[in-house]
Formats: sequence, C-alpha cells, structure tokens
Amino acid sequence: MKQIYAEFLGTTILVFLGNSVVANVLLSKTKCSNKNNDTSIGWLTISFGWALAVFMGVLVAYPYSGAHLNPCVTISYAMIGKIPWNIVPFYITSQFLGSMLGSIMVWLLYKDYFHETDSKQIKLSIFSTSPSIKNKLHNFFSEVLSTFTFIFISLYVTIEGVIHFQEIEYTIGLGTLGALPSSLIILGVILSLGGSTGPAINPARDLGPRIIHSILPIHGKGSSDWDYSWIPVLGPLTGSILATSLYIFLLN
Repeated sequence: MKQIYAEFLGTTILVFLGNSVVANVLLSKTKCSNKNNDTSIGWLTISFGWALAVFMGVLVAYPYSGAHLNPCVTISYAMIGKIPWNIVPFYITSQFLGSMLGSIMVWLLYKDYFHETDSKQIKLSIFSTSPSIKNKLHNFFSEVLSTFTFIFISLYVTIEGVIHFQEIEYTIGLGTLGALPSSLIILGVILSLGGSTGPAINPARDLGPRIIHSILPIHGKGSSDWDYSWIPVLGPLTGSILATSLYIFLLN
C-alpha cells in the first residue's frame, strides 16, 4: 500500500506544481502574469516549472514506489520486467486520482484569478494540453515522438551502481538526486519538442485534470475539448510501447 500511496502523493505534487506554474503565467493579474505578452519568457518559465515539478514529485515518491507518476513509465517498467503486471492497474489508478486532486488544488489556489481571466482556452490550458495548430494526425505523431524520446532515454538512466573494494561489494548511487535525471529529460523534451502540442507525455497528467475541468464550477469556462482528448492519452501510450520495444530489442 505504501507504493500506491506514494504514486498518488507524488502525482498530486507533480500536477499541482506543474499546472500551477501554467496558471501563474497565463491567468490574469497573478504575480507572474505575462503582461508584455512575451511568449518566449512564458514558455521558459513553464518548461522549467514543469521540470522542477517532476523533480519534487519524484523526490517524494521514489523511496517507496520508484516514482513512476506516469502510466507510460509504469507500462514500460512492466514490459522490461522491472515490476509485475498485476500491480500496474493499482499504480495507474493512483496516478489518475493524484492528477485529479492536484488539479483541484490548482483551481482552489487560483480561483480568484480564473474570475479575472476572460479566455476560455487559457482556462482549459491550466488543466490540459492543446495543440498550437490542430491537425490530429500531426498532433498524435508529436505526442508519440515526445513520449518515445522521454521513455527511451529514461530507460538508460542509471542512478545506482556497484563498486568492489578489497573483495567487498558496495552499492553507490545519487541518493535524493536520483530525481534529477528524469527532470532534465523532461526539460529537454519540452524545450525541443514541445512547440507543437506542449506534450502531455503522461496520460494521467492530461486526462485526469481534463475530467476535473469538466466537473468544476469554473467561472466562464468553455468546452473541455473532448474531441482532442484521446491524443494526449493514446499518443504517449503508443510512444512508450514503441520506445520500450526498441530498448528490449537492442538488449537482446
């Protein structure tokens, strides 16, 4: 049960902090509100904010569950035999529930600023991803490629090793800094590949908050864009399966 609680708490932290930086940048009258409409500064702030959100979520959950915080990571680890398949549904369920709680917390924190913001699209962007240009085939490919890159590189990250000294074996590792590699990979993927869809890379991160957006009494909200919602779910799942399959192939 500690593993399940850790995934829930870690994903809550991830989404709360990650979506909060989006709210801080995009909503009207916040301390970080982009008054000069400089999209490059806003994009950098959001990119680094999300990377740090990953770092802090992983920091809390890693000692107990390995800090997947993402159904794509959980499925990938099951495919390579790192975790048994029978716990996959429990991990994924806790990740979705954590993402939903995290997005509720964002709304509570920034509720007054939702009232001050007129744009329905900006309000939806606090909860879920959307493409710069809506072309579903291209958007799907973007999500596949972004997640493929994240998962494939993550599978090669080693945070622990073994050294031998005077016939004694010692395990060495990064300790709490083991959360850093995933954060840097996310930062790199968002900065390089994020211009198309602001990639979800994580089905729980997108679908859970999108459901909350559709339920909450958000002032002046519009559609939750369910027509697009399958792309940030199936795209990342496809990318993660392809990346893990290639990883397994190269190892054999």
